[in-house]
Amino acid sequence: MDILISRGSIDPLKAHPGAAMSNRSPRLRLRHLAAAVALATTAATTTACAGGDANAGSDDQTVIKLVDPGNAGLLAYAKKTGVLDEKLEAADARVEWGGSYGSFTATIDAVRSGDVTLLEGAISPAIGYLSTSNDLKIFAVADRTTDPKAPVGDGLVVPKDSSVTSVDQLVGKKVAVNKGGRGEYLLGLALDKAGIGHDEVEKVYLNPVQAAGAFQSGKVDAWWAIVRGYPTAVAAGAKTIVTNNDVEDNDLTILAARQELVDENPEALKIVTDTLAELQKEATADPAKFQNVFTDSGPTATSGDALERDIEVERYSLPFPPVEDKDLEKIQVVADYFLAHQFISKAVKSSDAAVQLGS
Repeated sequence: MDILISRGSIDPLKAHPGAAMSNRSPRLRLRHLAAAVALATTAATTTACAGGDANAGSDDQTVIKLVDPGNAGLLAYAKKTGVLDEKLEAADARVEWGGSYGSFTATIDAVRSGDVTLLEGAISPAIGYLSTSNDLKIFAVADRTTDPKAPVGDGLVVPKDSSVTSVDQLVGKKVAVNKGGRGEYLLGLALDKAGIGHDEVEKVYLNPVQAAGAFQSGKVDAWWAIVRGYPTAVAAGAKTIVTNNDVEDNDLTILAARQELVDENPEALKIVTDTLAELQKEATADPAKFQNVFTDSGPTATSGDALERDIEVERYSLPFPPVEDKDLEKIQVVADYFLAHQFISKAVKSSDAAVQLGS
């Protein structure tokens, strides 16, 4: 499964107590990459049980349970200002902020148990989840920015001293990917484009923490690094072979909610998407105010080149409108690809995976 693709969600490559993927230190040397990842995961585990909203509502209020948003991004800003709770009052709903998780995969147990009822991620891990469960619905999808000035999100990297310069040279090599998620999906697309069979490379299934360590120690020859893993690896000297911009990437960022939340209060979900859309307009105009939301010092804060990159990521991010027919088509493309290449063993229909609010 895949790492959360959040413009302010969990960062498995940075330690941040109670924080989600916001902040980055591209000045990390490669030898520190694995340590940074492990530290972040430890922090996430420690804080996963902390939190919750101190503002108790009425017993019949809809409670939307979210992961802790960290120190950057739209949800972090919403938490600090209380704007989401203010808007949700109209639907007799409120937010309960929970713990931090290093990836979509790490949130799965919390989603299954109901400790998390709404989350941001990508189509790919949602499809993996929905191939074995039916209690999650994609309800909003953000288009991918096509602006060439936007920072690149994900890429296939090799060590700086590697002789590999193209995808076809990966034949017989070990490539780290996150199983059944964005990394494996994008690697598959790159192999297809190069005319290489998926079985001609040795895929090594590792989560982001493990992959960073394996890459740093030379146990794998390449790594399809996603979200924070990619810019951190590049900043530490890794070479890029191909990026998600070089393939037909349909794996869009999504919002998903547990089925009971969809059934109980779809109006609350509409308010979430509307509120985030309003905040995204603000972030496009002034992305800096969505960085270092709670503090500009300490392990959750970002500075220097990392901060500048995060500002640009936020500037070019797009909002989450409710699912439309075109989104169902993209979800189905990803689901069909997963089934065709045996990333999943059971077919997933986009009409079952997603809900069109108000339909």
